[in-house]
Amino acid sequence: MKRIIALTLAVTAGSVAAFASDNAALDADTLAAISTQITDQGYQIVEIEAEDGGYEVEARKDGALYELTLDADLKVIDTELEDDDD
Repeated sequence: MKRIIALTLAVTAGSVAAFASDNAALDADTLAAISTQITDQGYQIVEIEAEDGGYEVEARKDGALYELTLDADLKVIDTELEDDDD
């Protein structure tokens, strides 16, 4: 039972770490706020990064890959359709 709990915690921590992309500036509250905001708009998040005083989010919507740029106040200031090399 302890191994199952440990494995569950490790998988969960790995998922959050993938979103955060090793950025110390991206704390858990900010990550949660960005995740909620972007998923409420119908996107599936691929990655979130702290970038140049704001944040970049790579996300999918309707099968297309987008890069969303958010300012420090978490307002979306740019949305770009990305080339999808899958």
